[in-house]
Amino acid sequence: MFHSASSGSIRLLLVLLIALRVSTAAASVAHDPQVDAAFDYFYNMEYDQATHDFEKILARRPKDPTAVNHLLTTVLTRELYDTGAMNTGEYANDSFIGQTHRAGDPKVNQRIRQLVVLAESLEEEQLKANPNDVDALYARGVTRADFALYTALIERAWFSALRNGVGARQDHERVLELDPNYVDAKLVVGTHNYVMGSLPWGVKVAVALVGLSGTKEKGLQYLRELGRSNGENAVDADVVLCLFLRREHQYDEARGIAEGLAARYPRNYLFALEVANLLRDAGRWDEAAAGYRKVWQNGRDGKYGALHYELAAWGLGELLRRRKDYAGAAAAYELTNEVSSPDPETLQKANLAAGKMYDLLQKRDLAVKKYRTVVAENGGTPMAEEARKFLREAYRE
Repeated sequence: MFHSASSGSIRLLLVLLIALRVSTAAASVAHDPQVDAAFDYFYNMEYDQATHDFEKILARRPKDPTAVNHLLTTVLTRELYDTGAMNTGEYANDSFIGQTHRAGDPKVNQRIRQLVVLAESLEEEQLKANPNDVDALYARGVTRADFALYTALIERAWFSALRNGVGARQDHERVLELDPNYVDAKLVVGTHNYVMGSLPWGVKVAVALVGLSGTKEKGLQYLRELGRSNGENAVDADVVLCLFLRREHQYDEARGIAEGLAARYPRNYLFALEVANLLRDAGRWDEAAAGYRKVWQNGRDGKYGALHYELAAWGLGELLRRRKDYAGAAAAYELTNEVSSPDPETLQKANLAAGKMYDLLQKRDLAVKKYRTVVAENGGTPMAEEARKFLREAYRE
């Protein structure tokens, strides 16, 4: 039935798969100090330590699907980061659907699938004994949500991902029916409500035929309630809420959330970067530029370790380009070449953008040099194809 909807409407529907886990943590209602400590590493993007800690927890609790989900989420998120799919700026609109990132590591992908199978087997065993086991229902919803994200962003299997995303919502709605105080279940349900409420009328009618509905207001309410709670998914709720508020152009509230996350997890450059992104989108360009420069300098000072803080240089370049400061934009894009091991996708698109700026500045020799660099980096990407085009004919806006 979805085939009758426009492709743009389907893309909007699929945003829910990303929003479920832009920054992700499988959770249970009860807190465990060791789990909390592992999540502190996780949210600070120290994935090796987080993985190590969650593996130890799983070794102690091998029959606990929540322990499996904690490890699954961490392995998956690390893989998303390594493939270049963790920049929240890409999800502020629907264009991410057509974007492709680097292929995942086959060994890691196999492990993700193994953890999904293990979690599902434990969950089904518990639900066979008690179909109304809220912890098992919640855990199965988390597994389904993570697998939805995996199939969407790693395998690019959108409709398979959608089925798992809908299954996650159904599990967590059942949890809230059985226990309205199970606050962590509001992440998936709130996300779905917002997305369903954002669909065009014709698509709302179509999805209503299979029992799916929702409103933006309820979705935002659920996410705000979870974000203010002591639930383990509170951070995730804030991340998703920040994304949705940006889509709604409610920049001040979104920025307040992002600033709180950045202060709480200072080693996570993505939170600080999001503050600058929101300032840029709100038209506060001078403050945004200062924010990008601060992230860049913190990275140069070693505060983010080996993380790809060069995204700050890209963000600064995009801001200055919007302001028609082509020389400043070119200089910002060039900063990505100063990083010892930059993200290859970010480096390539920054070099392409620098070439365009040199063309606009009528520095054709420099532009040609950058375009050749782009092609040499990876000749099989859309960016390389663009560079070949501008080698033949100078870029013009």
